[in-house]
Amino acid sequence: MKKSLFSFRAMALLAVAFVALGAQAAGVDIPALVASNPHMALGLTGFAMLGELDGTSIMKALDAVENKLTAMSEKADGEMKTLGKVATDTKTALENIGVEQRTLAERLTQLEQKGSAPGKDQPEDTSWGAQVVKSAAFEAFNAGQTQKARIEVKNTLTGSDVTVAPDRRQGIVPGAQQTLTIESLLRSVPTSSNAIEFTREDTFTNNAAETAEGVAKPESAITYTLVNQPVSTVAHWIKISKQLAADNAALAAYVNNRMTYGVNRKVETQLVSGLGTGALLSGMMKTGNYTLHGYLSGALGSTLPKLVLIRKILADLWTAGYPADAILLSPADWAQIEIELFTTPSNTVRVSVDANGVTRLFGVPVIQSVGIAADTFLIANFAQAYTLYNREGVVVELSESDSDNFTKNLITVRAERRLALATEIPAAARGGDLTPPAS
Repeated sequence: MKKSLFSFRAMALLAVAFVALGAQAAGVDIPALVASNPHMALGLTGFAMLGELDGTSIMKALDAVENKLTAMSEKADGEMKTLGKVATDTKTALENIGVEQRTLAERLTQLEQKGSAPGKDQPEDTSWGAQVVKSAAFEAFNAGQTQKARIEVKNTLTGSDVTVAPDRRQGIVPGAQQTLTIESLLRSVPTSSNAIEFTREDTFTNNAAETAEGVAKPESAITYTLVNQPVSTVAHWIKISKQLAADNAALAAYVNNRMTYGVNRKVETQLVSGLGTGALLSGMMKTGNYTLHGYLSGALGSTLPKLVLIRKILADLWTAGYPADAILLSPADWAQIEIELFTTPSNTVRVSVDANGVTRLFGVPVIQSVGIAADTFLIANFAQAYTLYNREGVVVELSESDSDNFTKNLITVRAERRLALATEIPAAARGGDLTPPAS
């Protein structure tokens, strides 16, 4: 904004300088006008100290000078009407002001150029979008050396990495972005296959007991199931103009704020609620991927029943050998639980926030997720129950040979990710209705 104002002012002052020379030729006596208006002289003297003024002060001073020049012009017009000519002293004054105006315009131009000089200490942008536009594949695509580009961005970015510096946004303001929380709960390992196969323990009957010498030892029993979990692909695409693709900052913003986020936002939901049919991920809340808690409302009493239910399940998991590492709730359900707790001051001690800002209930972290439906919940030792297998991180591809892109000067941008969620110990996760039925 300041840059454009400086440019406008500089051009305006140069124009006024030429007007002053024209007025001189017309016979305006500027010294007399300046002598009769000492505040004008002070204003011009202030301009000589332009390098010591900030942008706001300069703009205010320029407004004042323009007002004075308007008054001078009116005086010269009056002299022409009454005397038939402009006084000699007015002409001289206009000439002097013209010289000062030109000098001031040059200083404004210098200040503008100085202000627009790029900084030398800009931090390196390592966001997903920056990785795309800095990649050799994108450079070759943008230079017309290939009709397709494939770039796999690194999935090791943290919170601040997705923030695009203002000078790189180019007017693109992102929409809402949910905080993604589920993946942080899970073990994550790479895979090079299109399917995950493992043997899962179903039941363990432990008949271990003390036995006398010479007596047959008791037999325990374990049943297993061979599980094959296919890798799923989560993807979407948009079309953009070639002009946008040529604007690195704007393209980076699209990749960061929509394409990559859109993929991971869908993954967040499917990791919890994926049905596991066809190409869909098999989510945590799919039947068979967790253990129903089995409680009815009558066993919970009438005082804070949701809280009682959560506490009972924490105890059940501990007893089974799977101490919970997180409680998964929808934002609406967690808000309702907190409201119920805070209505009685003595109950607020059950909720705490640790040094890292993590909210805890009964000492266990509470994770809010948009992926879980309202009035349902899941409490688990997530690190034991589930493993996330990453076949590919988010891959961004660009192509102008899709449909009629070439004739319309468009480019298709596609982002996709390949992964699978394996439920290895369903007994380590318990959940279901947060408001169970009476019978």
